[in-house]
Amino acid sequence: MKAPTLSMFSRKPEIDAAPDIEAAALRSDKFRLQRESEWKRLEDILTRLEKGRLRKLSDEDVLALPTLYRMAASSLAVARETSLDSATLSYLESLVQRAWFQVYGPRQGLIAWLRKFLGGNLSRAIQEIWLDICIALFVMVAGTITGWLLVSRDQEWYYSLVPTQFADSRVPGASREVLLESLKVEDSASGMSAFAAQLFTNNAGVSILAFALGFAFGIPSLMLLVHNMAVLGAMLWLFSSQDLAWEFVAWLSVHGTTELFAILLAGAAGMHIGRKMAFPGHQSIVAAAAESGQRAAQVMIGVVLMLVFAALLEAFPRQLAGTEARAIIGVFMLIFWITYFFAFGREKKEAEI
Repeated sequence: MKAPTLSMFSRKPEIDAAPDIEAAALRSDKFRLQRESEWKRLEDILTRLEKGRLRKLSDEDVLALPTLYRMAASSLAVARETSLDSATLSYLESLVQRAWFQVYGPRQGLIAWLRKFLGGNLSRAIQEIWLDICIALFVMVAGTITGWLLVSRDQEWYYSLVPTQFADSRVPGASREVLLESLKVEDSASGMSAFAAQLFTNNAGVSILAFALGFAFGIPSLMLLVHNMAVLGAMLWLFSSQDLAWEFVAWLSVHGTTELFAILLAGAAGMHIGRKMAFPGHQSIVAAAAESGQRAAQVMIGVVLMLVFAALLEAFPRQLAGTEARAIIGVFMLIFWITYFFAFGREKKEAEI
């Protein structure tokens, strides 16, 4: 008899894996057969939805979609837990992903959203913060008057209020010719694209800051509006002192009616959030802040679009057009914004009520 060796004791027993593989395959097939009808129904509904055939779906299929989605998600969780075959896992992952998009995904594309936003949603959001707009407008007018009065009594206030990049040659004591030169019409639009980008960056910074400061019950937003409008009041006084008020107003209005309107809306949107947090009414502070924040966010999207347009007006028509043309453009834009924001969309709002 052959004596046992060390290799005989250390050799691992051979394991036949075939029964386990066969059992796993049977388990996977059984799992699929039990639920395949639900998956096929869900897949058929998703296919029709993805092809835009919503009207061809029955009421039962529409109502069953969320339930079928949850059942497919549950099946996917079980399949992952029990390590079913990769084909079943891949199929379920794709099916659940498609179903999630149809149940929870966005209902419309960017173009459709933008059409609805500009077609009335923006106007309605602005109409809903009318009280804050009135308060912000009063504060801006008061700030302009304050700047005028401060500089008229003491010209040193001009240097405190007006930033150096705006002052340049436009300072107290400057002659009428020097001030008129700063309002001159340019001969070409060369280099004005970069100028427009710089103007947009500056105006957007002021507007976003006015909006962001609204969380502190709107008080910092009001203070920022007062300060910025005091700058305008100081410059109005300067040009008026040389009988150039009309030329300056026309020069400013071509873009100012859009730009100042945007800053007004940004300040009002920030103040709206602060006011709702301070006086939430029957809502909790968190709920009031969330609701007002959604409304203010829509307003701010409109503000950004207005600032882009204002920068283009400031860089091109203001620099190339004469005094009368500037004034006409400015008045037209003011009428356009007032009509768009406060008349457009009102009919749809009343119909919804």
